[in-house]
Amino acid sequence: MSSDVLPFQRALVEKYDRPGPRYTSYPTAPHFHDGFGVADYRQAVERSQQGEPKPLSVYVHVPFCESLCYYCACSKIITHNRERAAEYLALLKREIALQAALFDETRELNQLHLGGGTPTFLSNDQLKGLIDALARHFRFAPEQRREFSLEVDPRTVTPAQIHELREMGFNRLSFGVQDFDPLVQKAVNRVQSEAQVAALVDAARDAGFASVSVDLIYGLPLQTRDSFDATLAKVVALRPDRIAAYSYAHLPSLFKAQRLIRDEDMPPPGRKLELLELTIERLTQAGYVYIGMDHFALPEDELSRARHDGTLQRNFQGYSTHAQCDMIGLGVTSIGKVGDAYSQNVKTTAEYAEHLEAGRLPVLRGYRLSDEDQLRAELITSLMCHGEVRFAEFEARHAIDFRTHFASALDQLDEMQADGLIEIKQQALKVLPAGRLMMRNVAMAFDAYLVPGSGRFSRTV
Repeated sequence: MSSDVLPFQRALVEKYDRPGPRYTSYPTAPHFHDGFGVADYRQAVERSQQGEPKPLSVYVHVPFCESLCYYCACSKIITHNRERAAEYLALLKREIALQAALFDETRELNQLHLGGGTPTFLSNDQLKGLIDALARHFRFAPEQRREFSLEVDPRTVTPAQIHELREMGFNRLSFGVQDFDPLVQKAVNRVQSEAQVAALVDAARDAGFASVSVDLIYGLPLQTRDSFDATLAKVVALRPDRIAAYSYAHLPSLFKAQRLIRDEDMPPPGRKLELLELTIERLTQAGYVYIGMDHFALPEDELSRARHDGTLQRNFQGYSTHAQCDMIGLGVTSIGKVGDAYSQNVKTTAEYAEHLEAGRLPVLRGYRLSDEDQLRAELITSLMCHGEVRFAEFEARHAIDFRTHFASALDQLDEMQADGLIEIKQQALKVLPAGRLMMRNVAMAFDAYLVPGSGRFSRTV
């Protein structure tokens, strides 16, 4: 892996900042198709249980939010009707039972993540009922091998509830902060105080959570260098184990909520790169390790250790130390990957209810990977997680000649090599320190399905 030094060369960053996939999957989600159905999913599960089956990971999508954050592009339902959550939980429990029946009961569930929406829209009693249902149907790994996490909206929980979440078995939390500046918060309709967040972080420490993460967004309306510098200073003072600093993609033509942001409040061109440079500078000065893309972690955190020892992985939750699992997606819109296939659930609660009340898995679409897909997926993961591909090792695993097989991709990388972003030698392709921010661009050269300018992708830097 490249050095921890992360040079920021503005001219090169601007040159390579273009739309591209985040590569939480390969092929990417736009290539999933409705020709893949429940029967295909069942066959994928059967294939996954041949040989030595992998442990299991479960993602649960909770789509509900009490209020609308104007920047949000997630699948969500804005409501104050708590009865909807109760109805949804009853359906989730049906899906849990249907899914668990497909898998060998000896397979351990060692990773669980609740995302949304707002998972803490559910009461703690409802969350406990969900965990209990999962425990009845799946074999939980011993606590020391588990990573049970959930996303927390600081506006929706108390310090006492944080302690209750730990008692339920959660050991990792992610707090959505985005920005501490009051003007920015008002502009995106997400108002929360620094004191609220600090109290919850303290509660998580007291309760014994193994990891606390904070999410930030740069490029939001009314953000300035000084205002975001103040936010970064406040976050660093909280000393979370991990920090995710996401680039805001303003696409009001695609996401209705973003039309509520005033055009005149959007930062001028170039501001986002200025804020990215500031973020890298402040976080690395504070001792955080750059993991990749938008993720930073303290040196002692598992992600940093995995990056250092070459075991870092990547899945739909981003960077992970548990990605070598078969992942089951539960709830509306959830995506899973079992064996050699991706699957995605139906997108509305009405469709979800229709399937589950009929006793059917709510699979909407999916994709079975070919041998070539799996080869390229491994290569892209190696680039995104380790910053290099060693040709001899790759050739031995896949019985190919790397330079011949990927001749076109290597030709596409000539310019990046000339710009000092990568190095292609006889034995390996390596991302250099100056190229680490452009890892997605390197991976794009090996994407056999990518059509430049197509798809609704975020920008690569």
